[in-house]
Amino acid sequence: MAKEKKEKQIGEISNYFEHIGVAAIKLSGALKVGDKIRIKGGENTDFEQEVESIQIQHEKVSKAKKGDEIGMKINNKVRKGYKVYKA
Repeated sequence: MAKEKKEKQIGEISNYFEHIGVAAIKLSGALKVGDKIRIKGGENTDFEQEVESIQIQHEKVSKAKKGDEIGMKINNKVRKGYKVYKA
């Protein structure tokens, strides 16, 4: 029996700006550019993407820590409350 890899939740979507495709994410774990994340929520949202850029207060940063609220481009539409995992 294959052991399923336990994903670590590292944040939650706190806002989504559809017109620019950017999500605000409240982090409960560290995240850096180049990491792969998985976003799950609703009935049929479950996708992975690479973190290409992170912004804090409109400033580009290469990494963010637990407790930070970040903005990042998201490939698919998401909603507030969706969970973010490190893939």
